[in-house]
Amino acid sequence: MIKRVVVIIPTYNESGNVAPVSHALGKIFATLKSQYDPLILFVDDQSPDGTSKIIKNLIKKYSYVKLLENKRKGGLGHAYKKGMIYALDKLKADIVFEFDADLSHDPSKIPLMLSAIESGSQLVLGSRYMTGGGIPNNWPWYRKFLSVIGNIFIRVLMGNFKIRDWTTGYRAITRDVVEKIVPELSHHAFQGYTWQIGFLVKTLQSGYTVTEVPFYFRDREQGASKLGPEYIINTMRYIMKVRLSQLLHSRLLKFVIVGGSGAAIQFIALHFYRRALPSFQLAFFLAIETAVLSNFIWNNAWTFKDRKLKPTQIPGKFFQFNLASGGSILIQQTIAFLGEKFIGLYTLFTFQLSTFNFSLDTGAMFAVTGILVGMFWNFFAYSHIVWKKK
Repeated sequence: MIKRVVVIIPTYNESGNVAPVSHALGKIFATLKSQYDPLILFVDDQSPDGTSKIIKNLIKKYSYVKLLENKRKGGLGHAYKKGMIYALDKLKADIVFEFDADLSHDPSKIPLMLSAIESGSQLVLGSRYMTGGGIPNNWPWYRKFLSVIGNIFIRVLMGNFKIRDWTTGYRAITRDVVEKIVPELSHHAFQGYTWQIGFLVKTLQSGYTVTEVPFYFRDREQGASKLGPEYIINTMRYIMKVRLSQLLHSRLLKFVIVGGSGAAIQFIALHFYRRALPSFQLAFFLAIETAVLSNFIWNNAWTFKDRKLKPTQIPGKFFQFNLASGGSILIQQTIAFLGEKFIGLYTLFTFQLSTFNFSLDTGAMFAVTGILVGMFWNFFAYSHIVWKKK
């Protein structure tokens, strides 16, 4: 079945570029006719330089050129949102492209990006920062620095090194991704250039397959760039906000919170059990088991909510949970024993009131090491044994 491909090109004062880009894309479209029905959709934001008038003349010349005129200038994200909705609803697009009017994006890469879609990708990025891609050598140093370092910063902050070019505006996107992601970008914050990074982040969060195709970015020959300082500021602000939200909702953080609450519950329970029971050992054991029970309940209901256990699984899994928790205690005891035997175990810390000097000794080092290793073991055991992903 022949698929409809719509290349969406936002324009604002691009009167000198719309004809060359239409001609260049037309050459590529001619090679795709056996498999695809390609169109260009210009989305013009009331350009005062007569861009829309030139596009209307191009429509008379090229059957593959279409125009959507926005009633107001709303920014890049606003233009893409309107264009994508129009492409899907009116032009019945199966695949849409994001593309720059100034031919900064290489049209010859379109077949390769479509091939990636056919191979199972749902969002294909034209990447400047992988083998075969690049940026102009004549860019001033500060522009190179901001582009390259900005992408590295995003990769590090997001903890995702598979994506090389987070800020690229050259993209091929399947219909189902557009239908899912566009409604999630309704906030006014996505009307500008934050649209690009927001669209990519939400696509990754939704579990879609994202791949990259290298291309060499060409600097525009006509017109002025729309990028300003607000592009960098807004992008960085959004990325840091997203990452902070991810960390606050991460499984590891939930695990740490539950573990900390378990420690508090154990301490409180021990206080009451010691008053009610004659045996300290029994009180201590029950306090531990109360904390373990609390941790099990909260981990099942919150930390591993997406892998919540069935009622019939709970008895066996609670036994596994106890064994895993016991393993953590054994690890801590082993580290403490080895530290004392081969290095020497001293006080946890010293504090001199007269000079307000505080220092940690080897005892603290072993205690902290044991706790961290024990926590790592617990998280591993809970993730891969008790709440094993199916």
